Amino acid sequence: MTRTARRTRRPLQVAAVGAAALLALSACSSSGSDSSAKPDSTGLSGEVTVFAAASLKESFTTLGKQFEKEHPGTKVTFSFGGSDSLAASITGGAPADVFAAASPKTMKIVTGAGDASGAPATFVRNKLEIATLPGNPHKVAGLQDLTGPDLKVVLCDKEVPCGAAAQKALDASRLKLTPVSYEQDVKAALTKVELKEADAALVYRTDVRAAGDKVEGVEFPESADAVNDYPIALLKDAPNAEAAKAFIALVRSAEGQKVLSGAGFLKP
Repeated sequence: MTRTARRTRRPLQVAAVGAAALLALSACSSSGSDSSAKPDSTGLSGEVTVFAAASLKESFTTLGKQFEKEHPGTKVTFSFGGSDSLAASITGGAPADVFAAASPKTMKIVTGAGDASGAPATFVRNKLEIATLPGNPHKVAGLQDLTGPDLKVVLCDKEVPCGAAAQKALDASRLKLTPVSYEQDVKAALTKVELKEADAALVYRTDVRAAGDKVEGVEFPESADAVNDYPIALLKDAPNAEAAKAFIALVRSAEGQKVLSGAGFLKP
């Protein structure tokens, strides 16, 4: 090989090595950008505290996980219970960002005290259903069957939205019912049937669906007389107002409504 040929090949080799290095660097850069894909462009972070009616537990828990996934760096913490108790906690100074109630009446406790920011929005509706023991051994076919003397029936407390709705349905049917107990929220009423401490309970159809094969649901036409609207509101002194607004937006979005409809809630 001549000296001229050796001189020509060396620059070519250097160029090839340089090109390979550039390709490797480009690949690393591309890989690095993929690993940090889709950062939260909204800038939301921190904890969002949501006070919500007990009947929202399953669907809101799902939406909370979805929110955290869509907004890395956020955490949604829930307090579920009877809407009247939650409202009392809020007006008593409990720190929270969002309140989702099972009736306008209980939401009014909060708005009347000036503890809401803006007007509440109805995001779903719900109606009652009779929860019986699996297999419906007492052959409960309607609301009137609950008045039988040998049937142990549980109702929500009258101050709780599910209890107020039950009383409204009974009044519309001109029926009187003496339950074995009044429970503080709809989940507590349903649990009595699940544990076979009661034969039946008047609860929301969403709770019957959430219980699966632990209970059997019986629809009754009088439930149409007692459909509850569910309002949601940003609270006035919300510690994390921006993230709270985003969570409310998710609940009211088509995506959120799909989750709620799947749980058995009615559209507003």
